[in-house]
Amino acid sequence: MSLTLPLPATHGDAAAKRLRALLERGLPLTERPWQVLAVQCGMSEAEVLAWVERWQREGLIKRMGLVVRHHALGIRANAMVVWDLPDTAVAEVGRRLAAEPAVTLCYRRRRQQPEWPYNLFCMIHGARRERVLAALDDIVERQALQDIPRRVLFSLKAYKQCGGRYTREDSP
Repeated sequence: MSLTLPLPATHGDAAAKRLRALLERGLPLTERPWQVLAVQCGMSEAEVLAWVERWQREGLIKRMGLVVRHHALGIRANAMVVWDLPDTAVAEVGRRLAAEPAVTLCYRRRRQQPEWPYNLFCMIHGARRERVLAALDDIVERQALQDIPRRVLFSLKAYKQCGGRYTREDSP
């Protein structure tokens, strides 16, 4: 988004707080989502866009994206692959795995020794378990990760899936 609208002077913290809370819930599925948000916050569409642009410039909003409800799309096999990489290699391998089309999420975490030695995590989704495992085999071969200890953890049941939440549920 590259708007250069001035910040609204007529709406204070309460309207901005409400807009932040509404954005966390996701954009309305309508032809004019910014207009719908504007009405809900008591702002104009231009003011909503000005706040969003400001928050992007300030780094409060880094990106906007979808939360895909996998099961509704027929994607039933969700695997978290955990890797035990040397600490000196995790950043490079993480970037390579993140670039793989089959990988939908990739991140580093601290090891929890001695029970949990894994420090790199990635998700692979597919319609069937066999497809996910085949995609993983292809990735391992292509990225020369055959000798890296790993575990594949398939989801059994989804209880909740949503984007990040940073405001309280009872926010205005």
